Amino acid sequence: MTEPVLRVTRDYEFAAETVFDAWIDPATARRFLFATEDGEVVRCDIDARPGGRFTIVDRRPEDGEIEHVGEYLEVDRPRRLVFTFGVPKYSPDMTTVTLDIARRGSGCTLTLTHQGVPAEWREQTVQGWGMILAGLARAVT
Repeated sequence: MTEPVLRVTRDYEFAAETVFDAWIDPATARRFLFATEDGEVVRCDIDARPGGRFTIVDRRPEDGEIEHVGEYLEVDRPRRLVFTFGVPKYSPDMTTVTLDIARRGSGCTLTLTHQGVPAEWREQTVQGWGMILAGLARAVT
């Protein structure tokens, strides 16, 4: 059974453009996307255009290499980024992630919506996105 939608929101003191670009710039993305404290991103390929794909590989001591893949469905800088998302090592299923970025004074608010997450992965997924969004703040400072 799948949960219909999960959401994680975070405020940033950075411009919406800076936050958006962090998701599509390989040099910045490799510092926070799917990176764990004890892991290392060993590959970060991003082709951020509708129909373009991404592959980010994180090497973890306990799990080996974990590949995160997807396809960009919508790229509307700096307001919205929509992409499919999957982790083939754990499931052949693809889900959909939407990032909505709203200006807030000199900063912005990012709302991440993840659709199609299986119920058994929901808690881990929310924690993972929370870690990633916190890492984004460190990656752009």
